[in-house]
Formats: sequence, structure tokens, C-alpha cells
Amino acid sequence: MINLNVKINASEKTYRIVINNNEIQELNNEILNIIGKNNFLAVISQKVYKLYGKTLNLPKNRIFILKDGEKEKNFKTYQKILNTALKLRLTRNDYIIAIGGGVCGDIAGFVASTYMRGIHLIQIPTTLLSCVDSSVGGKTGIDTKFGKNLVGSFYQPDIVLINTNFLKTLDEKQFKTGLGEVVKYAFIEKSCKCNEEFNLINFLSLNSKNILSRDDKILEELIKICISLKISVVEQDEKEGGLRKILNFGHTYAHALEKLTNYKKYTHGEAVVKGIEFVFDFAQKMGIIVESYKFIAEDLIKKYNFKKIPDYNIKKIISTMKIDKKATSDNIVFILPTDYATVKEYKMFDNEILKYFD
Repeated sequence: MINLNVKINASEKTYRIVINNNEIQELNNEILNIIGKNNFLAVISQKVYKLYGKTLNLPKNRIFILKDGEKEKNFKTYQKILNTALKLRLTRNDYIIAIGGGVCGDIAGFVASTYMRGIHLIQIPTTLLSCVDSSVGGKTGIDTKFGKNLVGSFYQPDIVLINTNFLKTLDEKQFKTGLGEVVKYAFIEKSCKCNEEFNLINFLSLNSKNILSRDDKILEELIKICISLKISVVEQDEKEGGLRKILNFGHTYAHALEKLTNYKKYTHGEAVVKGIEFVFDFAQKMGIIVESYKFIAEDLIKKYNFKKIPDYNIKKIISTMKIDKKATSDNIVFILPTDYATVKEYKMFDNEILKYFD
């Protein structure tokens, strides 16, 4: 078992992240020990419920089954979950429990942050993507027709319970989408200002076969490294006022790509990898990084055999980027690589970007 602690100075909150590979039925006791005699609503993704509903053995009247897919992260579903919580008469002492991937964690977290102006929240991520990224740090939200995560809040959980046994039944596509976020952490490691040095680029390169075969011990270590880097960033900048923006490495392009393809063609991780390739190409064309570092990045990405995504019309991409929540009124914000495992924020106008892609 691995225990990590998050201390958010801005909101004066400390919580634990527990990583283990206990039998999944033990989660029932873990949950009940945390909530005590309080009431709860568990928001569980449909796929997870089909696979583990009987094993988790939670009361059916306290379960909201969330249909799978990004399209479910909307106002309508948000209202349905709220109504279920109201029917259960949850109070501010009670709990929302998110059991699923990033979509489940985001929308359940948003419900917890807004129901009675905030009740207790337990995050139980079941995908690699949610384990290494979305379950930690307090970002919650829903999508609108104008873009992804444009409505949301920063709301830290009470505890995050990560059980790597969930990853054994994850399909290859979803496992790879999690690896897309993992690769992101490798390229921003030094900028995370973590006290411990992991050299994640090297770790990912040397352990690619064991990671792809889902070796238990390697996965636990990998999740610990990624979360440690994220904790370092979030503790210093909870609400994305400065340093936390580096976590958006590859995401400006990725969110535009997802929006252009109606969130149907590519997974989030696949889009992030394409976004990473884009910013490395962009940075090299601008003369910010040396070509040899770009080759290192390309070599690492090749080891994980990510889905190949074609180049999209740059003008359409830029137009879509402008409504991203990270954009300012006049500029598009990019996090670009500047040196080995180091990144920096750049604000750019349309014409500044276009001249490198004519």
C-alpha cells in the first residue's frame, strides 16, 4: 500500500491518497469506515457497475448509475444526480462517492461541490487516466455545446482510494488514453518543482514493456510518480493561477481536436498525445528546443504505439482554441517545451501561430 498526502494551503485542506491492490470487495468496508453512520450517494459508471456492482455490494437505493461516455457529462445528468441526492435527503454531513473514470469523477465532484454549497466527496478512480490525473487536484465540471469543462469548480475530495485491480479489466483503448496523460507528466516533470526527482522520461522508456503488460508493481510505482508530480503542482497553485497551467501541456490542441470531432472520434488521451506532438513540432519550429529533444519525445511516444491522428486544418484548430477556457480575450495560451522535462507558458496571437504552419 502507498499513502500520499495532499496539503492545500489556499483552502486549508489536507487529504489522503491511498494506492493499493486489495481485493475489490474490501472497498465496501473501506467506504463504510470513512462515512461512518452518515448517508451517501454513490455515482457509479455503467461499465464499472456491470463488472463490479455485486462485488462492491452497495445498497441499490443509494446508487446512481451513470451511462458511459463524455456526452453524459452535461447539465441534464448533473440535475438528475442532484435530484437523486435530494430524494435521499443528503445533508452537508453526508457523502457523494464517485466510482468510475474521469467523466464520473468530474460530474460527481461538481455535484458534491454545489449540493448544499458543498458536501463530503470520495473519489474512487477506476481508469488509468482518472488514477494518474483527474481524481486528484479538485477540478470538477461538465461540458456544454460551447466546449469541454466550461462549467465547473475547484473542489478537493476528502480522500482518494486507488485500487489497481480495476485496471485489469480496462480495455486497451482506455488503458492507452491513460498513458497519454502519463506521458504528459514525463515532459513537465522538472517544471512541477517536486522535491523528489523521478526522471519519468527514463522510467517510461526503460519500463515500456512492463507498463503495457500492466505489471502490478510497475503500475503502482507509475501512478505514485504521476500523482506525486501533480500533488507538487496543486499544493503550490490550487486554482490554476500560475504554475498549475503546466498541467495543460498538450491540452490546448487536444481540447480543440475533441471539440472539432464532437468528442466521438478520439479519446482524451489520444487527443493529448496529438497535442503533445503538435507543441513539440511548434517549439522546434520556433527554435525554443533543440531537434535532438524532439527526437527523444518522438521516440518515447513511439514505444507506446498510440493511435495515429492526422493533422487537422490549423485555421479550424485555432478558431476552436479561442473558446477554450484557458484562452484570454486576444491570445491563445500554449504550454510549450523549452528544455528536457521543462515547459513554459506562451500567449500568442493567431498570426504568430499561422506563420509557422503555412
